[in-house]
Amino acid sequence: MSEGVDTVGMDTPPRLAVDRLLDDPETRIIVCCGAGGVGKTTTAAALGVRAAGRGRKAVVLTIDPARRLAQSMGIDSLDNTPRKVETVGAGDGELHAMMLDMKRTFDEIVEAHADGERARAILANPFYQSLSAGFAGTQEYMAMEKLGQLRARDDWDLIIVDTPPSRSALDFLDAPKRLGSFLDGKFIRVLMAPAKVGGRAGMKFLNVGMSMMTGTLSKLMGASLLKDVQTFVAAMDTMFGGFRTRADATFRLLQAPGTAFLVVAAPEPDALREAAYFVERLAAERMPLAGLVLNRVHGSGADQLSAERALAAAENLEEGGIVDQESGKAGLRDSGAEPTEPAAPTETTRTANPPETGSPGTEGDTAVVDRITAGLLRLHAERMQVIAREQRTRDRFTSLHPEVAVAEVAALPGDVHDLAGLRAIGERLAAGVPAGA
Repeated sequence: MSEGVDTVGMDTPPRLAVDRLLDDPETRIIVCCGAGGVGKTTTAAALGVRAAGRGRKAVVLTIDPARRLAQSMGIDSLDNTPRKVETVGAGDGELHAMMLDMKRTFDEIVEAHADGERARAILANPFYQSLSAGFAGTQEYMAMEKLGQLRARDDWDLIIVDTPPSRSALDFLDAPKRLGSFLDGKFIRVLMAPAKVGGRAGMKFLNVGMSMMTGTLSKLMGASLLKDVQTFVAAMDTMFGGFRTRADATFRLLQAPGTAFLVVAAPEPDALREAAYFVERLAAERMPLAGLVLNRVHGSGADQLSAERALAAAENLEEGGIVDQESGKAGLRDSGAEPTEPAAPTETTRTANPPETGSPGTEGDTAVVDRITAGLLRLHAERMQVIAREQRTRDRFTSLHPEVAVAEVAALPGDVHDLAGLRAIGERLAAGVPAGA
């Protein structure tokens, strides 16, 4: 049995033992990944809070444009430097948090791997400024660069990574290779040719050998932009191999023992379909999958009452099928006895017992109670239908991947906005099943 997994019955998936995973000193990196909008940031933060509370020195790296992590941890803002979260930790436990600054991380790479003059030329280059701020895949690549930096510092015994929100589950895994391939590709080598030949000879070489290509590039990019690109490439020439080397090293780090991937999803068809694809891709890349965190799972403390029975009871109440609404006949429909006609009240009794307006048991009160009860029954039926739909969706995932351990987290009535909420999520993660289920 693998670490962090509890086996259960044959008809249900194994339960993900979150506390066992967090407590294992061999676990050094946890990567929370999955589709956007499924709660990766909240899951990563809750894991960090729980790990620190159990004595780990943890840092959470988030790539979340909504900045909810800082707010929930009581920090005014997060930046590219890890900041300690106060009032979190037990014994030697500590929690730090940071938010990736994509451009700043790229700048740090340039400053660390180029001499002063070359670094200044690169940082001032307009093409570099555009590339570092918004090139496709740069955010994912820089997240992996920052992960490598944090791991090399060895200041924390647990790093939790909240991966970038993306349309494709493959972006996070492919970005390091994709950016490395771009910076080491044929297009870049073509642009480097004039700089490598040098001066007018270089321009002559380019004009003679590739005049048609450069003419097309000038039309597409503009002469000024093409010059910026060539200047950037010339300055970055000595760094290209470093990008490829670090991308390969980061990929190996993700495959190494001590790294654990948690696929985060919601019990919805699209989210679990992407989660299944991600599970298969992780297996193909030989990356260690710890399990699936299924967020926003609905449960009920009255699941013995089915949706069908609840709807039938609501309809009977609304149609008067359970209680005879005529005054004085409640509960006598099936008794078989004729109601006894009450004696006419005397003046004395009328005076001694004046009628109470709105007293319990009147026809109006009974109708109101019936309407409220019917409404509650219909709400319960809707909840049970949601639970059944989510169960069918989970069953489809489990049938495809019965070996994947699962921790289910109950849907909450509102957003998590403080440390208490993150602790509550951590407790639900450790329990592994939704409340009321």
